Amino acid sequence: MTTYKELFGKAVKYLSTDPTTEAEGQVWYNSTSGTFKSVVAGAAWSSGAPLITGRVNIGGAGTQTAALAAGGSLPASPYQTTATEEYNGSGWSSGGNMGTARYALAASGTQTAALAFGGSTYPPTLKSDTEEYDGSTWTAGGALGTARNYLASAITAPQTAGLAMGGNVPGATTATEEYNGTAWTAGGSMNTAKWRTSGAGTQTAGLNFSGYNPPGNTFGNASESYDGSTWTTTNSLNTVKATAGGSGLQTAALSYGGSNPTDLSATETWDGTSWTTSSATLASARNSMGSAGNSGSAALAFGGGPVSTVTEEYNVSASIITGAAWAAGGNMNTARYGLGSAGTQTAALAMSGNNGVGTDAVESYNGISWTNTTSLPAPTARWRTAGSGTQTAALLFGGYIGPTGDTGTTQKFDGSTWTSTGSLNTPRRSLAGSGSGTQTATLAFGSYQPGGVSAATESFNGTAWTSVNSMNTARGYLAGAGIQTAALSIGGSDPGGNTGATESWNGTSWTTVNSLNVARDSLGATGSQTATIAFANGSPATQAESWDGTSWATTASLSTARGALNNGNAGTQTSAIAFGGSIPPNTAATEEFTGETSALNYKTITTS
Repeated sequence: MTTYKELFGKAVKYLSTDPTTEAEGQVWYNSTSGTFKSVVAGAAWSSGAPLITGRVNIGGAGTQTAALAAGGSLPASPYQTTATEEYNGSGWSSGGNMGTARYALAASGTQTAALAFGGSTYPPTLKSDTEEYDGSTWTAGGALGTARNYLASAITAPQTAGLAMGGNVPGATTATEEYNGTAWTAGGSMNTAKWRTSGAGTQTAGLNFSGYNPPGNTFGNASESYDGSTWTTTNSLNTVKATAGGSGLQTAALSYGGSNPTDLSATETWDGTSWTTSSATLASARNSMGSAGNSGSAALAFGGGPVSTVTEEYNVSASIITGAAWAAGGNMNTARYGLGSAGTQTAALAMSGNNGVGTDAVESYNGISWTNTTSLPAPTARWRTAGSGTQTAALLFGGYIGPTGDTGTTQKFDGSTWTSTGSLNTPRRSLAGSGSGTQTATLAFGSYQPGGVSAATESFNGTAWTSVNSMNTARGYLAGAGIQTAALSIGGSDPGGNTGATESWNGTSWTTVNSLNVARDSLGATGSQTATIAFANGSPATQAESWDGTSWATTASLSTARGALNNGNAGTQTSAIAFGGSIPPNTAATEEFTGETSALNYKTITTS
């Protein structure tokens, strides 16, 4: 009899705990549970970081880890957009704007060599425009022979060999066009006229499926394959629908979401012969989304209707992927905004703030609940402060004491007692600090005062503050991260409005680096100079962004829109905490952030 080892090349292991790195199909006996187990691949959708701009009828291209979102329609005037966004596998960042704002367009290619064509402007005007993207800039290409919207593309086709299929001209069409990098020429006509249709594959191995069919714009499930000259009818989808997402190859494609007419979440997989309904479903049923993906085992769905920023990732993997997310934590005892903070997600400190007036309240967090601890000594109740350090060795500095005004007061906390130390050289409020700095080595920068904004920076040595080189951009209501010798100043505002300005500190001077995707002030931030998360806004918002040392990209949004929350450090980029702020009214709500995680998909083997 053939043994398992002969079949798989490995023996069945005898283990007391489940392994963390076993290959798919490996079998072991868990002596603790008394069961045989294995690692099994499965298909699933998981949450990804949201788009910066919510939209529908988007052009999508690229792969799951390097996707492109181009154009789309907005819920209000001007109703169409030129916005381009790039996905790096973790979040979205702004790309170069399209030359022509439009929606209901098609796209193909890669993130650094994409093709976008067709679409509409509002009031409804069909477009034949083609644009080519090089990773930063869109330039005009040859126009389609037939202006149309709601068409499909062979999504994996390269920029120099695009395929346009179907669409509304007006009225559904069978017209196919092929792009050679310069101009479009007519290809073989499809067997079924359709619009709001989906596609996959390449110019010489294309696939088209679903859509509205004449007469009467009925929902359809027709599927066809293209060999570079002729379309051949193939087995139909299991679900009749239109406005669905589509990605992959002619021999390994995916169809997901859409409407018929209610929004759908179902996914179907294509193996080159037939469509199979998958057990994996979108968490958010929607239509007219953007799509990316060059295989049948990895895809990206983003935006869609109702107008959404939602992004989801599809994977066939031996791992269970859990997307980054914020979850509710214990509420503070005192609702407030403009407070200072220190510590980590499971050992945080909330200091001062405004609960109608400046407060001296101090609370500590153990990862579950908040406990009142030693209050600030009189008369230093204040708000719009900054903090750094840990829960048992914190520093609180600056702020506003009503009605006396701005203060440079600095105090140390040892977990039970507050001690005054050297004051800032310049009294100020709405400043930021290097939140991961220590009680004896911290940086303070910026401010917003009646006299205007400041770029002033000061360094603390445990006893006194010393003025050092100023930021390049004066601003207040900003956020900070990092340590005394490697800090980051983030966002803020001046009398002209909010800014996305970001600067990096090397211990001597500030250098301007890439800005936030969304200009904002009164935000929270935590992390290091090369790995930071920034969240919320002065006007209550849920948006969050992640910094990788080079650029900002979206990450999971807060559950509760809020502004003017904690300014300082409390956690890391992948294990952060947000507390307090203004909704309005003031809130005591706490949320905890956990970055994306991946774990092996264990399966207990039974005889049934």
